Amino acid sequence: MKKTATTAMAASGAMLLLASAAQAEGEINALVWCDHTDPALLEPFEQAHDVKVNVKEYEGTAAGLAILDQSRPGDWDVMVIDTVDVGRAVDQGLLAALPDDMGTGDFFPELVMADSNGRDGTTYAVTEKFGYNTIAYDKTKVDPADMDDLSILWSDKYAGRIAVYDYYLPVLGLIGLEQGTATADLTADSVEALRDRAYALKANARQVSDVVASQTALATGEVDILIGGGEWVTAVLSAENPALDWTVPSQGALRWSQSIAVLEDSENKDMATEFVKYIVSPEGQARLATSSCYWGMPANRAAGDVLTDDQKAALRWDDQDAYLANSQLYPVPDADLDLAMQDLWTDMLQQ
Repeated sequence: MKKTATTAMAASGAMLLLASAAQAEGEINALVWCDHTDPALLEPFEQAHDVKVNVKEYEGTAAGLAILDQSRPGDWDVMVIDTVDVGRAVDQGLLAALPDDMGTGDFFPELVMADSNGRDGTTYAVTEKFGYNTIAYDKTKVDPADMDDLSILWSDKYAGRIAVYDYYLPVLGLIGLEQGTATADLTADSVEALRDRAYALKANARQVSDVVASQTALATGEVDILIGGGEWVTAVLSAENPALDWTVPSQGALRWSQSIAVLEDSENKDMATEFVKYIVSPEGQARLATSSCYWGMPANRAAGDVLTDDQKAALRWDDQDAYLANSQLYPVPDADLDLAMQDLWTDMLQQ
């Protein structure tokens, strides 16, 4: 009887292992930004592939890397990451090589970004969404023509009516553009020249706040202008509040972009790769672009065939060629520049 019981227990254990394996094959786990948590984006893929996509939202590359560091190998299959940080993740051996053909033939040429998403000819990530840190505003409260010039943010005309997005990279980058310094030219020494201008902007602003607080302040009329804002702030609110608008001023804007990758330790790389392919397909791109969390431009031009005219108008679809030409990538700081920028930002906040 003991032998029979032992055999039965072993068989039962084997069945549990098989069930667990089957469940694992039917799931992928993704570390994502909030725009990837929308059921309208996930459910079509889940239904098409009979798979469950489990998502965990995070903010900031450092937080995502910390989650990976605290997880077991194989816990995560997919990761969304700032494009400028893909190389950092590659250097740590975190990302898996992707197939050569990831459907980027219809991408905006500037968004293929082979140098940022790959290394030595190998692709490790694909750009999926982009947009601009620039000026967002209420066009019923300000003169839209004024928004064509970044320097207006330092004038008395709008003093106390401005919110500053609390993220040092894009806002210091915008201050640099206003001063005629390209983001690629920022160094630990040259960023010091932005100090007085940063202090003056803070003095002219009503608040410096995070994404939610700054978006809320603009939407409720607490402020009339948001520096660092863009389509990601106003497009999702355009139907409810058509007064909210955004533009790229003559000095330019900072272009943000996010990429999606398969993790090297994934135990379900095939399905994870299928998910990446879905996200960068025209249908996936249209759903991601208009996610309920925040909107942004799809990297794939073919998404324009899926988006409605109203959606494309909110995203400034017809202006993208001009906007891309008049925008610069985020600064990619080395350790010294990053420390200098953070120190300046901290000092500014304390003014």
